[in-house]
Amino acid sequence: MFETLTERLNQVFQDLRRHGKLSAEDVDLAMREVRRALLEADVHYSVVKDFTNRIRERAVGHEVSRALNPAQQVIKIVHEELLATLGEPERLNLSGAKPRVIALVGLQGSGKTTASAKLSRLLRAQGERVMMVAADPYRPAAIKQLQTLGERIGVPVFTEAGVLPPELAAHALDQAVKGGYSVLVIDTAGRSQLDQQLMDELKAITKRVPPAEILLVVDAMIGQEALHVAEGFRDTVTLTGLILAKMDGDARGGAAISIRSVTGVPIKFLSTGENVEALEAYDPQRLASRILGMGDMLGLIEKAESAFDQKNAQKQAERMMSGQYTLEDFADQLRQIRKMGPLQQIMEMLPGQMGQAAKAMPPEQAEKQLKVTEAIISSMTRQERTNPDVLNASRRRRIARGSGTEVQDVNRLLKQFRETQRLLKTLQKSGGRGLSRLFR
Repeated sequence: MFETLTERLNQVFQDLRRHGKLSAEDVDLAMREVRRALLEADVHYSVVKDFTNRIRERAVGHEVSRALNPAQQVIKIVHEELLATLGEPERLNLSGAKPRVIALVGLQGSGKTTASAKLSRLLRAQGERVMMVAADPYRPAAIKQLQTLGERIGVPVFTEAGVLPPELAAHALDQAVKGGYSVLVIDTAGRSQLDQQLMDELKAITKRVPPAEILLVVDAMIGQEALHVAEGFRDTVTLTGLILAKMDGDARGGAAISIRSVTGVPIKFLSTGENVEALEAYDPQRLASRILGMGDMLGLIEKAESAFDQKNAQKQAERMMSGQYTLEDFADQLRQIRKMGPLQQIMEMLPGQMGQAAKAMPPEQAEKQLKVTEAIISSMTRQERTNPDVLNASRRRRIARGSGTEVQDVNRLLKQFRETQRLLKTLQKSGGRGLSRLFR
């Protein structure tokens, strides 16, 4: 999402680092490049103007002129001002009598139905009893889509043929009360701002079933148009938050930076993929780090925690440190990694040069390499995976044929595996102290 913006800003920072001491002219030149990078990323011009003015005012002041490393100080200021622009995080309002009603609204094609399922899955994982309401009778596939998603995440879907959405929502609320549900998520009909009839229907739904939250799902790929969408819905109903959908797309990403400042409506969630797990609570600190190319290690850790079997991970860690690490363990870890999402997306969350290298890698290359590795290991016998020392030239040729690869690919994998084994043995001998040296 922020690839182009990140590259441009990183270039600005590299240019700054070449200067030992910054002059006002250096700062002006850097701010011109920052302004251009933000405008090209489709950030609203008024937000860009305020943002760069604040940075310049601080950058030519005492806090930079007295700093030991002026360039790093300017980068710190940019990070702090970006955080201020992105706004403070706000959480869902789940207080009050149960069930709490959450209405999702948005334009057609914004990803609202999928967002309803993602949010329901997240709330269910947090211990809530959730029911979804299919309140979109106008799009033929909307009800079936929500029902399919509901079955997938284990959340019931309330629907009623021939009933208008306001009445349907009221019936769903009665059912939720009787069933002891704690949260009711209403997937309303996708609409156009120009369709006054549907906007009036939305008002009627919120009047019959007063929501604790009205969340607008906005397609982040539509750029500055997202601001007009948010303003249009805000004038119809009392929006309490935003879900920015399709944040994994190839758009320039300016909406995420602009929308809070322009509309005043807080961002509450980011949708970062098609999977039902791909919804994360909005965290400006993490988003700012991504934009500035600093990685998102916290997000990576959270992905790992949700994807990995904790008991199995503990057993593997013990096997690693005891020197019993095998190709079976290696294959199991690859399967766990793939659960976290596209490999390139995971790698881009790494800080520094590793994250930059991932951005330069063609998206299909990382996935292809992972599939090749899995195919090679799957073509081995159990004995070969457990004891790779038995893999002579004949066995390697057989494995290459079975996996549709070359013998060189098999040799390369075995070399990587042995290097990993040697590293683990080193860590074992050092009592784990070698880990600290790895990350210096």
